[in-house]
Formats: sequence, structure tokens, C-alpha cells
Amino acid sequence: MQRSPIRHCRECGSPVVYRLPDDGDNKPRAVCTACTTIHYENPLNVVGTVPFWGEDGRQVLLCLRNIEPRRGKWTLPAGFMELGETTAEGARRETSEEAGASIEIGPLFTLMNVSRVGQVHMYYLARLLNDRFDPGHETIEARLFTEDEIPWDEIAFRTVRETLECYFSDRRQGRLGFHTIDVG
Repeated sequence: MQRSPIRHCRECGSPVVYRLPDDGDNKPRAVCTACTTIHYENPLNVVGTVPFWGEDGRQVLLCLRNIEPRRGKWTLPAGFMELGETTAEGARRETSEEAGASIEIGPLFTLMNVSRVGQVHMYYLARLLNDRFDPGHETIEARLFTEDEIPWDEIAFRTVRETLECYFSDRRQGRLGFHTIDVG
């Protein structure tokens, strides 16, 4: 996993060293050299939606990114979960912030482990309540696509591609299931 190492204690500001803690843990952790606080590093949660339009769900809403990474590429509305919100609340917030879309949140659709970057991505199905969008500053454009119209070569992230592939495959089979995927 790629990460920047912790250098200073969040409690007292003293330097940390990576070592096995004295509590019996079996993984090297950032341990403060002064107050002995152990700093655990955990995955970040990315939450978002697969916003679909119409009773048949034939169209999905994608956002053209106005920020790095992958500026100018298409994505589902998603971002990092905030403290104090549930995964569904975070997915709804991100959809509102990035696409300016009104949605009815549905069930969790994909859960993807992206271990190489220490992230877990979760996408909820979301029925669009109308086809009017007011994208925020992170989005150049928000628009609806059928499967055939999606610019597949311009999709920003593998997790988005996998989620879209699952969505359209499930639609063809007449059922929307739940998918767990290890991305790497």
C-alpha cells in the first residue's frame, strides 16, 4: 500500500517510530517516542451512488471531473465519507455536491476493496427524482448516459467502471444484486 508515514504524534507532537507495540500487536505501528501513543492507520471510505433515471433505469448520471486526480474524466458521483455521517448519508451528500441531483437512495450495490491505496469504495443505487442537475465546483458537467453512450475509455477510476459494468449486466438479467469486488 502506498501511504505517507506518520512522522509526529497527534497527541503531543513528538516524533514517532514504527515498531511492534508493547501491547502484543503483531504489526509495526507508529508509536510516539514520548507519550507512547499508538497510531493506527485505517482504510478510507469512499461513498457514492449509481444515479439512474426512469422506471427502466436505462440511463445513469455521470459527472465530468473538474479536479485531480483524473480531471476531465467521467465518474459516478462519489467522494470520501465524513465523520458523523452514515455511508448512505455520505453517498447522498456527494451526489448533491458533485451533480446537484435529487435522489432517492436505494440499497448498497457494490463494495470494493482497493487495498493498494487503503480504501473501501461503496456505491448505492439511487433513483433520480428529476432530470435537472446543478453541478458543484468539482464537476464540469453532469449528464445522463445510456450504456451505449458511456465514454468507456474516459472513465476516471476502475471502481467506477466495475460498478457500471455490474449495473448494466444486472439490468440485462432483470435483477439488481449486490457485488463485492477486490480491485487490488
